[in-house]
Amino acid sequence: MKGFVFFTILAVLLLVHSSQAVYVQDGDLKFPLESVKKLKKLMDEINRVNPRMVLSRARYSPCDEKDLPEEFQPVCKREDALAIFERLNLAVREDYLCEICANAACAGCF
Repeated sequence: MKGFVFFTILAVLLLVHSSQAVYVQDGDLKFPLESVKKLKKLMDEINRVNPRMVLSRARYSPCDEKDLPEEFQPVCKREDALAIFERLNLAVREDYLCEICANAACAGCF
């Protein structure tokens, strides 16, 4: 009976943990972790070197991507948008650290 109670409590705790929204924060801006992962994927794709096409990073903006998550549209209107995107990208370089809130930019998990 004790084993059953233990596993029931463990299951409830895991369920509560998985329902918590993990987010990444940059100053007063807060974004869902899943959206920041999508941003990172977009930025990583453009940073891959294609020998037939050279694109200057200084001219690239994730705001030009049609797949940019909607949460980032307000950021695109800011002058410091590229710096914000770079910091968010760095925050989830190793996204598992964000999922367990080992990164100071990540919160919402316990």
